[in-house]
Amino acid sequence: MKRSEKEQLVTELRDKLRGAKALYYTDFTGLNVKRMTELRRRFRKAGIEYVVIKNTLASRAVSELGLDVDRLRGPTGVVIGRDPVAAAKVLADFAKEFEQKPGVKGGLLDGKSIDTAQVKKLATLPSREQMLADLGAGLQSPMAAFVGALNGLLYMFAGALDALKTQRESAN
Repeated sequence: MKRSEKEQLVTELRDKLRGAKALYYTDFTGLNVKRMTELRRRFRKAGIEYVVIKNTLASRAVSELGLDVDRLRGPTGVVIGRDPVAAAKVLADFAKEFEQKPGVKGGLLDGKSIDTAQVKKLATLPSREQMLADLGAGLQSPMAAFVGALNGLLYMFAGALDALKTQRESAN
């Protein structure tokens, strides 16, 4: 590969990394071509990129952004995602299916280094949409109870007025 091609690869990877919130390093040793293609397909379906590039070129792109490059040793695939939870879920689900491969080396979340355990913990979180739905349901529940209480008061007031009307009619 010529120097200009290498520089172009580093520039492209750096640009992809700038827009990413999550960056996970994986060890893809033991994955055959069929499984690797399946992994890439799942990432693409979730809107996540999976890049396999030489460690020297990847470390240049990562270090140019001022990020940690400690885990770039051995065969490394880089998961680049805007949604950290979705990327971790796809990675964890695939690893469960295929004998814990690819292995997770760690990664970066919003520019801060995270380890393998933290990536796995992210994979167990509900998606952003699910969290928003839970928040909406949590906010709706007290409001519904408040409306129910007001409705009950209104019925009690109407009942009291009806009883007063009946009492006055019987007095006349």
